[in-house]
Amino acid sequence: MTSRYRSSEASQGVNSPSPRRRTVVKAAAATAVLAGPLAAALPAHAAADAPAFLHGVASGDPLPDGILLWTRVTPTSEAIPGSGVGPDTEVSWTVAKDKAFTTIVSKGSLTATAASDHTVKADIRGLEPATDYWFRFSAGGTDSPVARTRTAPAANAAVTGLRFGVVTCANWEAGYFSPYRHLAARGDLDAWLHLGDYIYEYKSGEYAARGTVVRPHSPANEIITLADYRTRHGKYKTDPDLQTLHHKAPVVAIWDDHEFADNSWSGGAVNHTEGAEGTWAARQAAAKQAYFEWMPVRPAIEGTTYRRLRFGKLADLSLLDLRSFRSQQASTASGTVDDPDRTITGRAQLDWLKTGLKVSDTTWRLVGNSVMISPFAIGSLSADLLKPLAKLLGLPQEGIALNTDQWDGYTDDRRELLAHLRSNAIRNTVFLTGDIHMSWANDVPVDAGTYPLSASAATEFVITSVTSDNLDDIVKVPEGTVSAIASPIIRAANRHVHWVDTDRHGYGVLDITADRAQMDYYVVSDRTNVNATSAWARSYRTLTGTQKVERTYDPV
Repeated sequence: MTSRYRSSEASQGVNSPSPRRRTVVKAAAATAVLAGPLAAALPAHAAADAPAFLHGVASGDPLPDGILLWTRVTPTSEAIPGSGVGPDTEVSWTVAKDKAFTTIVSKGSLTATAASDHTVKADIRGLEPATDYWFRFSAGGTDSPVARTRTAPAANAAVTGLRFGVVTCANWEAGYFSPYRHLAARGDLDAWLHLGDYIYEYKSGEYAARGTVVRPHSPANEIITLADYRTRHGKYKTDPDLQTLHHKAPVVAIWDDHEFADNSWSGGAVNHTEGAEGTWAARQAAAKQAYFEWMPVRPAIEGTTYRRLRFGKLADLSLLDLRSFRSQQASTASGTVDDPDRTITGRAQLDWLKTGLKVSDTTWRLVGNSVMISPFAIGSLSADLLKPLAKLLGLPQEGIALNTDQWDGYTDDRRELLAHLRSNAIRNTVFLTGDIHMSWANDVPVDAGTYPLSASAATEFVITSVTSDNLDDIVKVPEGTVSAIASPIIRAANRHVHWVDTDRHGYGVLDITADRAQMDYYVVSDRTNVNATSAWARSYRTLTGTQKVERTYDPV
């Protein structure tokens, strides 16, 4: 494996959605029958209830001296995810400098219990910065798969390059996770970023691929209880492409709404019926508990995913939680998007973000951001395009030009943040965004109405979905048909948008040097084909000090 940090100091359905839900790209999608498939997947020796590692292993949140390791052990065939049964099981972990484990640097053990759904996380410290390591877990004489991970550079290391995979919006029923496989095959990633919607909450058939279930998920019902969320996470972790990527590089993840329910906010969600589906407080707590059990995420503050990681002197990464603290989405007819009492971040998180951006001494300030911060106006779309685009964005289909689930619905927070960047001359802030199931390359203007005469305070790279429906899927036309028409119109009405592709699925690769941050956009041939191929689509970069995006014609 070649070194990724180029550092002078490195040693280195079918059914239509119910009326109460938005029919959108991000929403139109009895702990049932996991026991059978998992039991069938058990190796022969597991029939006698020997422990098994059916959900792979993972690592995340790299530090200069440490890494967070994760696995889930199935101690007996009955102890499936969400079952709440199964014996306490000792799980040991080993970290080595080589794949053959001839140079072991750390080892220890933990106890997996039903109380944590038999998941375990080991927060390993005492490692060397900017170094590849290999790790595995063991239980009852059974070894897990071996995986590679990598620590971050030392805080003051003069890092010359970083490379991250970037993904978002992976709906199980809409197709196969080939973007994960293609990222894993690269072999050059320092880490990969998941910008939210790692899982989806819908019942089977409610949100699939152009209305067709490619592969059914479990449980079949909409997930509401702790057992439900655990079962759904467990199902996702059986995907071979997802396991492969987790085995090749550490993940840095944040959540968006579908880890809870569509269009969630601090007090509820569009896809939640208070009473009939229990209380929102209970559902949110269950979703968060399952998330932290099943994801290699190290929360800086309990119950939230906002935190900051540093990669030498080249970049820091501020990761946002835009669901736990936000006010309810505004009605686009009410004019409350500008209400200063409404927030998408919450006061404490916004202050934390502003302070972190101001005091940062790195060349680049990256922000992991689950919903688009760049303003967006629909412009003069024809009626046949306006309706599906409104559907995609969750807008009233009469065409009001706001997506109130994004930063467009919380303009006071956005104005405060962008004014802070400008007034403090904070350069090289790059928002990395998911959610919208389209690819975008944007300047982030202080005043979109007068841009480009007004300044750009930052830049934004938005990544399309792994599988979740995008615009051509909603309209059910051939790929590229809608984008060819809609993209020029969207750009004409939004002069800060350099590129938008409304129609394809894929992933991004972010490459950073002292001179520029570049996003390479890749697309997959067919999300419903387990062997889908991958191809480079476009690349955009922002040069240091410019706060603007420009096209470049070769991937890194």
